[in-house]
Amino acid sequence: MAIRIFHRDKPSIRLPLISKDARFVIWPGVGAWHANMNYVVLEPGEANVPHIHTESEDSIFILEGEGTVDDLTHDISVPFKAGCVVHVPVGVKHAVKADQGVRVVSVGGPAPADVTLLKAAGALPADAEPS
Repeated sequence: MAIRIFHRDKPSIRLPLISKDARFVIWPGVGAWHANMNYVVLEPGEANVPHIHTESEDSIFILEGEGTVDDLTHDISVPFKAGCVVHVPVGVKHAVKADQGVRVVSVGGPAPADVTLLKAAGALPADAEPS
């Protein structure tokens, strides 16, 4: 496979589980099974649906804004702001929230790709496997 270029404004899919504007740029749908890069905008007051990555670590770089990430497994909330990286270990139930009156813009995502979650959300067919 050759090097390819992708653009955040031309994602191959959007996933409302993450936000109204969650753009999947690098993910299994484009053949990337071990890397993942999402571009996500959370509007003020918006939050992810709480979720768990059972086989992936989630790393999220905050480009703009400030908010809170809830660690629902350990019942804690951690504030973040632009320039921070949020890291969620495998198996931790979490939700990212734009709860500080400003929008949050981030890039990142689970690595390797969370195929189980993508299948459950209908983003990948049930029989999808790395090639």
